[in-house]
Amino acid sequence: MSKLYREIKGVWSKGGRLTLITGVVMIMLVLQACGNNTGSGNSGTAANGGGTNTVEAAGGEATSDVPAVLNFGYIGSNKLNVPGGAEGWGLYKGIIQEELKQYGITEVKLTGFPNGPDQTESLISGRLDFGSLGDTPAIIAYASGAKTRLIAQTSAHTVGYLIGKKDGPKTVQDLKGKTIAIQKGSFMHRYVVGLLKQEGVTDYKLVHMLIPDATAALARGDVDATTNNGVAALKQIEQGYTHLDDASTHPDLLGSSATVVSEEYLAKFPDFPKVWNAAREKALADLKQHEDEYYEFLAEIGDTTPELAKQVNPISDIKDTAFTEDGTKLLEGTKNFLVEEKLAKKDFNISDWQLK
Repeated sequence: MSKLYREIKGVWSKGGRLTLITGVVMIMLVLQACGNNTGSGNSGTAANGGGTNTVEAAGGEATSDVPAVLNFGYIGSNKLNVPGGAEGWGLYKGIIQEELKQYGITEVKLTGFPNGPDQTESLISGRLDFGSLGDTPAIIAYASGAKTRLIAQTSAHTVGYLIGKKDGPKTVQDLKGKTIAIQKGSFMHRYVVGLLKQEGVTDYKLVHMLIPDATAALARGDVDATTNNGVAALKQIEQGYTHLDDASTHPDLLGSSATVVSEEYLAKFPDFPKVWNAAREKALADLKQHEDEYYEFLAEIGDTTPELAKQVNPISDIKDTAFTEDGTKLLEGTKNFLVEEKLAKKDFNISDWQLK
């Protein structure tokens, strides 16, 4: 622009050879060049250093602006404030954040929740954009009218445990007439109800308690049994509580994870499922190249040892694609059970919920 300006000035100095009209035209060209240069400095996506959050859709057509902050919810609480699995590893190592920056997302805010129902409430209210939780609360929420879409099922082998109090029931049959603490609406709720039905135990009482409260109640003898999972369940067994059953011997009662996103956020970022799953798969590929470090990471967030973390959450349980045939089959079974037991308000097709 400055060079063009000097050339115009030099021409004017040569005895006024240019007419007034020519001069005006050239000055207009200068101003237009300045305007174009200014615009190019502020446009584009965050990936190329621009200042907007506009992304290009698959067909090359610009979509609506993507919020710079992505609000993600997960189940659990730990000092690193990240979940396990490929998502947690990718966020912990910065792999996912780096991928999301290409689309104008500059921050991922993570919030841990004690259970799935609490997380779905935050998702429905708009405090979260998306989250990872158990399949049962996710299904119950969708069946109740929550405007969510299922974009991934990253694991289909979550084992629930049924733990009896010391000097209490020794078998599942012994739970007849007993009180069992469960987290209402969780995958472990579904596991226990399904187990008792299969075993023909009908006379029992369920009370809703979060795991810390249920653990304390079991220790006091206020309840006869409780549900738990993962490292916490194994620790209870080591402490002398009775291992009554676990879902590993009931494949149809296993839990699975569900990654759901609000329709409100999808309206802002339609390509989010594709972008998120691609970032997650990149994190999983890195995780598999650092297995020992990954189990040390799990041990830190689970307050346990790498050996126990490997036993409870082996890498082989992590799905390398958003959906699998066996995972979808498990979802169907869980959904049908919840509808039959009237825990889910209405029936629906899993395929209508899934966003592939």
